[in-house]
Amino acid sequence: MAKTAWITGAGSGIGAAMAGCFAQAGYRVALTARKRESLEAVAATLPDREAALIAPGDVTDREGMAQIARKVADWGGGLEVLCNNAGLNIPNRRWADLDWDSWDRVIDVNITGALNVIAACLPIMRAQQDGVMIHTSSWAGRFHSAVSGVVYGASKHALSDVSLSLNDEEGKNGIRSTALCPAEVATPLLAKRPGFDAEKMALMIQPEDMAKTALFVAEMQPGICLPEITLSPVRT
Repeated sequence: MAKTAWITGAGSGIGAAMAGCFAQAGYRVALTARKRESLEAVAATLPDREAALIAPGDVTDREGMAQIARKVADWGGGLEVLCNNAGLNIPNRRWADLDWDSWDRVIDVNITGALNVIAACLPIMRAQQDGVMIHTSSWAGRFHSAVSGVVYGASKHALSDVSLSLNDEEGKNGIRSTALCPAEVATPLLAKRPGFDAEKMALMIQPEDMAKTALFVAEMQPGICLPEITLSPVRT
């Protein structure tokens, strides 16, 4: 029976590429993002539309994420892989531009939202004694990055540590966790970086590169844990 992967932030960018990559590899894929229309558009590009579940939701909705996780597991006959990918950044990134409303939103999505999704999957994966969690962190979650911004960097450092905590506490339950830490990825999020030259997009990490990396992690045999993978464009 095909394995099931749940992908958050699946409506565009890295999440959409992960959906395509996992589907091509024979996985059943459950897609979550806030807008159903974007998920339907992604699902329409997949090789088997019947092997895709559209599950709209906001990762900051804790009970909503728990409900979706149970729905995914029932639909797929299990939940083997989580691609914990939903995240955002904002224009006001420096201390000089402190904007509490937008900074709070980054924390809500990038940390609390990620925790909500993890917590939703844990009971299912514990019962299976098997599961891989793959978190889209950032180069800014590994090294300080002035261009990524204060609150984004803080949120991704937190996510990387959360990933390590899962290996420490849940490895005995067959659950493995990996933080993917890419530098610049050619997504709409990067295009919004203040001062970024959009003509450089082709030189950046592509969403498909991230998707292939996630699939590589998911396909490792159960006795192997990959705590962290960092990726960077070649500097020219």
